[in-house]
Amino acid sequence: PWLGGMLTSAGVSAVDGNYRLRGGIFGEFCDSLAARYGGYDALFSGWVSKIMFNPAVGAAVFANMASAAGVEVRFNTGIKGFPVKPGMTFRHARPSRHARPSRHARPDRASPGWHLTLSDGTRIRARILIDGTELGDVAKAVGAAALQDSRAVQDMTYVLIVKEFDHDVSIPEPAGYDIENYRHCCDNHLAVNTGGNGPKGQQLWSPEMMLSYGKLPDGHIMLNWPVYGNDFYVEYLDMTPQERAEAVQQAKDRALGYLYFIQHELGYKNLGIADDVFPSADGLPFYPYYREARRIAGTDTMTVDAARNPYDYDLYTRAVAVGDYPVDHHHVQNLRWEELSHLWFGRIPSFSVPLGVTIPIETEDLIVADKAISVSWEMNGGTRLQPVILGIGQAAGALASLSVQRGLHPRQVPVRDVQEVLLDHGCYLLPFLDLTPSDPGFRQLQTAGIEGSVLGTGRSVGWSNETWVTLPD
Repeated sequence: PWLGGMLTSAGVSAVDGNYRLRGGIFGEFCDSLAARYGGYDALFSGWVSKIMFNPAVGAAVFANMASAAGVEVRFNTGIKGFPVKPGMTFRHARPSRHARPSRHARPDRASPGWHLTLSDGTRIRARILIDGTELGDVAKAVGAAALQDSRAVQDMTYVLIVKEFDHDVSIPEPAGYDIENYRHCCDNHLAVNTGGNGPKGQQLWSPEMMLSYGKLPDGHIMLNWPVYGNDFYVEYLDMTPQERAEAVQQAKDRALGYLYFIQHELGYKNLGIADDVFPSADGLPFYPYYREARRIAGTDTMTVDAARNPYDYDLYTRAVAVGDYPVDHHHVQNLRWEELSHLWFGRIPSFSVPLGVTIPIETEDLIVADKAISVSWEMNGGTRLQPVILGIGQAAGALASLSVQRGLHPRQVPVRDVQEVLLDHGCYLLPFLDLTPSDPGFRQLQTAGIEGSVLGTGRSVGWSNETWVTLPD
């Protein structure tokens, strides 16, 4: 029943990256959080992020945004059918390294689009359909082509929001509990400490550091711990709804096992599921933190090489969103974790994402957002983070709006027109740190960047990568 996706409904209320790239809806969201909590310093409550918040507070911010814009929101509503009028599919060659849509395959005008039947029986006719689902389920249902480069789905996490009570709130042993899944979550009496690391080479932090990692401004704690914590591996993308529900329950049990270990082995028996955050029967988030979706084949495909060497490609000319996080993959729970371990911290500069990643190469009048965009399996580790997802979502909305206003298919709308709308709303197109959206000349610098008359220099700097037109000393 909340807006905000993984930031709120999945409980991932610690923003990964883009602290210095706060533009557009993401910037508005962060500013609203800072206003509610008393400033940006108050948001830096744990050590995983400089922007942390109670998921319920984040949901209230998004609800206010939607209300102010006059957006009608229907919660707990699915789609039962996707019948479309004849001639709605569109096919041409797959994108090249410098992917651009074919000029010769475009119909002149857009035809009436999607006829949708909602789970409550309501029928809706939509000119443009945006897939903003966590896993790309809508794109799959309508037959949009998918990329086939995945080597392993990333671990999912059932995040827990806990708080300290004034009495024992320890839980019974959950189904499938195995102490071996948790003994190396931190430096404790059960862990085998080898030079400060556990058996998979991960640092063994103290219990206090582990718990302060996700401390929220109001004293709650977000448990989203990748070191023998609540990460859980399963290949969920091609599961039936029933199979996926069973996998989600297993992920939930893995997370509750982590809490059980914290309570019974580390002695934090007063630390329990917060009863004042999620309006769910068990107090848990509404769904897991999914790090990977079924990714479409789009008119542009973003890759790690394009992020590392942006001027070897022309994708930057179609940029609509930015990110500065490393390529961060979670595969430790996979039995093949050793062959995937090189992906834990892929070094790249800050990067931009082109509009074509949202436009399916074959299915017309569908725009795809969230983690189902057209990016390579490896690059998904950098584009899956919350600020990038919000930026892509804003670009998808701008593209859909222009498509409807002009009676065009999304691929017919000039990218430059979408970019102008985004600049009107203070969005970064390129990750230049020289000027912020409130600075004079920001729009001119961003425009010069996408035109190629100004080039940026990128560099990998820990967890917050950079791109500058003029490098600082």
